[in-house]
Amino acid sequence: MGSILIIPILIFSFFILLMFIFIVKQQTAAIIERLGKFHSIRNSGLQFKIPVIDRIAGRVNLKIQQLDVLVETKTKDDVFVKLKISVQFQVIKDKVYDAFYKLESPHDQITSYVFDVVRAEVPKMKLDDVFERKDDIAIAVKAELNEAMSDYGYDIIKTLVTDIDPDVQVKAAMNRINAAEREKVAAEYEAEAERIKIVAKARAEAESKRLQGQGIADQRREIARGLEESVEVLNNVGINSQEASALIVVTQHYDTLQSIGEETNTNLILLPNSPQAGSDMLNNMIASFVASNQIGEEMKKQNRASGIGTTKKKRTPPPADDDLSY
Repeated sequence: MGSILIIPILIFSFFILLMFIFIVKQQTAAIIERLGKFHSIRNSGLQFKIPVIDRIAGRVNLKIQQLDVLVETKTKDDVFVKLKISVQFQVIKDKVYDAFYKLESPHDQITSYVFDVVRAEVPKMKLDDVFERKDDIAIAVKAELNEAMSDYGYDIIKTLVTDIDPDVQVKAAMNRINAAEREKVAAEYEAEAERIKIVAKARAEAESKRLQGQGIADQRREIARGLEESVEVLNNVGINSQEASALIVVTQHYDTLQSIGEETNTNLILLPNSPQAGSDMLNNMIASFVASNQIGEEMKKQNRASGIGTTKKKRTPPPADDDLSY
């Protein structure tokens, strides 16, 4: 009979013990009230309380928490924009009492301050400035929240502007402006590349013309030197310069005809090109040289004769008075 009563007693004692002890998790604080009044704050670990008299009024999270607030407002240039503000906050360990008892809903309180600051700062900026100065907005929100929430036991760790979303039509217009700007830059680069190509081509053509002219000059210089040597050789065998020049011209004429004949696809015709033409050319050139020489000799004779006929005689000066004889 006694052994049968021991088991219920042990079970009852175990439940009574459970009413005396409780466990608080890491990074959590438990608020203990005794008879409805704040009694103590218990940190992580195994804790004790008096059943019925003491009760756990609540638990406070000591971890860093994040609250995302979406705010819609208008910029200085009358563009409606939505900003997503992420607020990272934490309960101060020394102010758990204030965090638990002073604020009914800390999230709503933080959200209200975020709305107030954002709608005070953004209307002072143009849309482009909102994107460029988003850090200034985050700093202003953090400063306002720190000043307001520190009295309630909350520390604002960081505030971030994580998203800026203008109206759809405004985004489309901004994209068109950006695309037009990029097309303008691309056109400038393409024009610069085309200019470089033209300049390089012009320089290449100028260098080609210069080299071509130099080649032609060298070619003509060598031809002249060859002609000079040919005339000198012909003079050594009794052929005068005029006949030698005529013979060289006729020889080049036939060399040209030979070069034309070697080309199968040429459409060049050299006139005159009959066999008699070469002989006629040689005779005509010799006659021209002879006539030219004769005319030159006649002109020289006339110039010499004219110079002699126009020579004035010197007048003998009158004798001096001393030379007169009486």
